[in-house]
Amino acid sequence: MPDLIIKNARLFIGDILQPAEIAVDNGKISSVKKNIDTKSYNEVINAKSALVLPGAIDVHVHFRDPGMTKKENWYTGSCAAAAGGVTTVIDHPNTIPSTTDAESFKKKLKAARKSIVDYGINAGVTANLTTLKGMWELGAISFGEIFMAESTGKLNINERTLNQALATIGNLGATACIHAEDEEIRQKFVHLLKGNLEPGSHSRTRPPLSEKTAVEKAIKHAGETKLHFCHISAGESLEIIKNAKQVHKITCEVAPHHLFLNTNDWKRLGTLGKMNPPLRDYRNQQSLWDGLNNGIIDIVASDHAPHLEHEKMTDIWTAPAGVPGVETMMPLMLMAVKRNLLTLKRLIEVTSLNPARIFNLKKGVLAPGYDADMIIVGKPEQIRKEKMHSRAGWTPYHGMKAMFPKLTISRGEIIMEDAGITAKRGRGRFIPGKGIIAGNDVE
Repeated sequence: MPDLIIKNARLFIGDILQPAEIAVDNGKISSVKKNIDTKSYNEVINAKSALVLPGAIDVHVHFRDPGMTKKENWYTGSCAAAAGGVTTVIDHPNTIPSTTDAESFKKKLKAARKSIVDYGINAGVTANLTTLKGMWELGAISFGEIFMAESTGKLNINERTLNQALATIGNLGATACIHAEDEEIRQKFVHLLKGNLEPGSHSRTRPPLSEKTAVEKAIKHAGETKLHFCHISAGESLEIIKNAKQVHKITCEVAPHHLFLNTNDWKRLGTLGKMNPPLRDYRNQQSLWDGLNNGIIDIVASDHAPHLEHEKMTDIWTAPAGVPGVETMMPLMLMAVKRNLLTLKRLIEVTSLNPARIFNLKKGVLAPGYDADMIIVGKPEQIRKEKMHSRAGWTPYHGMKAMFPKLTISRGEIIMEDAGITAKRGRGRFIPGKGIIAGNDVE
């Protein structure tokens, strides 16, 4: 007897939208058919002809826990994810302490027990080459983001350490996630612009050249190691990645703030708009949309990096870098489909299929055997900062139109309905990476 049946849904099957119904048993999809017998079931949901999609997989979040829980914690961050249709997240290492050895990895896993969505944990890379294997065997999904320039957490490494780290990561059969900005170029432009308090000066301290140079350096040292470039923001970088994909194992992501915001938004946002890499001009923004549609960009990931609003309300040099985004990522992308900025097929690829494939997750597909992670899509509405679930309490997208889910389901359980969180704290599960050693019961 199925645990759950979703009736009267519209699914994207065989490159077309068509009516279908979904049965769920023990948290897995057991059947997808045009009609499913509902004589025996525990629960039925009538989708009322709404679009049903796989839950989004956000491979780049910073839930700030442990160490910075005034900004976010695993419970509030995961509630924001569920409210935005994200059913799986991968958290990055710049917490306090940084996730750079077995002890800090276990500490983060303990903190993550508050999550209501499923989660993976990335391992950090500094001068800690001897600890990488241990974190891999504890279940790290991948390594990074590896900072090639100074950013939040001050985990940046030099080129020599990058070369050594990539070799070690490659020997483990793991993926290296790269934050591609060049420190030498950053320092040069900071020196030239120091004292310029215009918020837009931040974009000039980290120009597209900085990202392009860092991408080239990372590829030079890649060898056979799989590289995943985080939050690519410049058209020049995409051209290099496009060519390198023919030789190396390379994927890349784009963040919503680089798709939906540009340097014209500095006037509206002020220091709230500070993130790394920074806001780019309209030309680069359009290059990202082109890269998303032509397949160079593999994933959309939020780079959810919350800070409290008052922390950002200072000068551009001291304001922390990062914006919240896990709750608005999928709604903004759904609205982009409605506006014909990309196809529904492409949306599914970059928010569920590709993240699952690249990071080796048995998720992201509405088909038998996969985790029953899905959303029922709602109607367009305005993004309102007062409705956000993140502890940050604000959003750079306030007032923009988006399409939030009216229902979010994780492993067959309703975790969000009509913007209200229904899940029990801690019901999320740790998803270990493929390097985990049997018997490492770190939870």
